[in-house]
Amino acid sequence: MDFCASLSADPVSVARRVLGARLLCGDVVARIVEVEAYGSDPAGLWPDPAAHAYPGPTPRAKIMFGPAGRLYVYRSMGLHYCANVVCGPDGSAGAVLLRAGEIESGEAVVAARRPGILDADRWAKGPGNFCKALGLTLEDNGRDLVDVESPVRLVLGAPVPEARIAVGPRVGISKAVERPWRFWLPESHAVSAFRQGGRKKGVAPFEKIAP
Repeated sequence: MDFCASLSADPVSVARRVLGARLLCGDVVARIVEVEAYGSDPAGLWPDPAAHAYPGPTPRAKIMFGPAGRLYVYRSMGLHYCANVVCGPDGSAGAVLLRAGEIESGEAVVAARRPGILDADRWAKGPGNFCKALGLTLEDNGRDLVDVESPVRLVLGAPVPEARIAVGPRVGISKAVERPWRFWLPESHAVSAFRQGGRKKGVAPFEKIAP
């Protein structure tokens, strides 16, 4: 399966595929060690009440409806930015939130962006810190992660073996809270701490995801 086809799949499959990949942003390279999958509006292939796309293609979320391989950046609670890889076929929204990473290159640049944080494992720990470390802002919203000329690129390596991937519920949400759509590499010290969101009535995990 080629790069574009890999990102055009369902959010859960893409989340597993993105885990262990590298995000290149200028001089900084981060290995992705924690992700979350998010689905579509009710008319899409993967209805997900926790997704920004659930109300439909609003001005903020319309990028989630395709094409796959674009970067979706949003501001969370007015405090920090979060970055996502858009996935799925055109017209059916999907995205993978990049929750944490290990900095592999550009350490001096990241250290300047994260003053006072001496522990490198904390530089990109959590989605807001991930964006701070890589310098991602709303100006990067819509970047083509597949284009080799893009200032922000996603580089897929070999898939991480299933035995090395931990699976659990997503963090800090109040809907569809029981879906096991968070994936991480447990051997990494850069994985963020789990904080359960609201305990409203959730939506059962999908037993099978439509192709």
